[in-house]
Amino acid sequence: MMRPLLALLAALALSWSPAASAHKASDSYLNLAVDGARIEGRWDIALRDLELAVGLDADGDGQLTWDEVRARHGAIEAYALSRLTLSSDGAACPLTVTQQLVDSHTDGAYTVLVLRGACAAPVDTLAVGYTLLAELDPQHRGLLALRKAGAGATSTAILGPDNPQQQLRLAEPAHWRQFADYVKQGVWHIWIGFDHILFLLSLLLPAVLLYRDQQWVGREGFRSAGMDVVRVVTAFTLAHSLTLSLAALGVLALPSRLVESAIAASVIVAALNNLRPLYQRGRVLFAFGFGLLHGFGFASVLAELGLPQSALLLSLVGFNVGVELGQLAIVAIFLPLAWWLRKGFFYRRVVMLGGSAAIALVAAVWLLERALDLELPFWGLA
Repeated sequence: MMRPLLALLAALALSWSPAASAHKASDSYLNLAVDGARIEGRWDIALRDLELAVGLDADGDGQLTWDEVRARHGAIEAYALSRLTLSSDGAACPLTVTQQLVDSHTDGAYTVLVLRGACAAPVDTLAVGYTLLAELDPQHRGLLALRKAGAGATSTAILGPDNPQQQLRLAEPAHWRQFADYVKQGVWHIWIGFDHILFLLSLLLPAVLLYRDQQWVGREGFRSAGMDVVRVVTAFTLAHSLTLSLAALGVLALPSRLVESAIAASVIVAALNNLRPLYQRGRVLFAFGFGLLHGFGFASVLAELGLPQSALLLSLVGFNVGVELGQLAIVAIFLPLAWWLRKGFFYRRVVMLGGSAAIALVAAVWLLERALDLELPFWGLA
């Protein structure tokens, strides 16, 4: 009975995984600096997103070349600028693209639009309108970092289909506001970090069960399940908070491909251990050990946003707090539901075993793509 069940879950995993094939969901990074009435900046947009929006792969072979991207520079510029508006005191601040480059992020190649604009008068408050990919991907977000030239402070915002308009003041933001901004960024990034979520879920799935006589059975006491979750989540939290902080402060650094590949491998190991438990009593140490690697993954995301030098530690703490709040929200949803279902066939066989098999399959494809720099045909552009 398990074989057709696992086959079905594998098929579901393959049909779902294109949306989660990257390290994170669709994001673009918009960094702007305002000097009086002048605006300069850069806008990093994933090539896989632009392929959906304007079409870049001229020969349809699933691989993008520089010539193909360059041939579509005009279309890229027109599409991007039609989805971004800046204004001050009700007057538009027209933008132009002075250069287009290509840069590598942890989840693939991005085009870089070098921006320049001007407002009619010196800017105190900048109004930003953002509709990039709104018609194609309701989960897409634009991550904005706004800086006043000569100042160390940075204001941040998350833009998307449900929040396309924002007003940002250029005055020196209060430290509590910067803290709150980075808390929000931390929450958002744990929720879109699919590999982090799947690793955490793989560790949490057995928390309401016990492995006896080569099979999983439901626990009798909620307290023991709750304590197991607390130990695992605490170990994971301490570990990734440590390496996130050290990496963000420039104390430690690891190659991004190594980190992303190791994170995918950690998801595979955690999921397979649910199918054939080998380290049930050592899950806390496992969570801590691999949590150290996941911290470097979070740090790569934070590096894209940057940290304001005027409130460096406070913003870093805020991001860490946000990650933990987002993580606790996942646990708060998962644990009561898992406890309620723990003794039924559906949880023990479909969710625990079938779900773990599907997670391992998705993570195995991630590992192949990241370690070997491959792009599997059914996975879309990286």
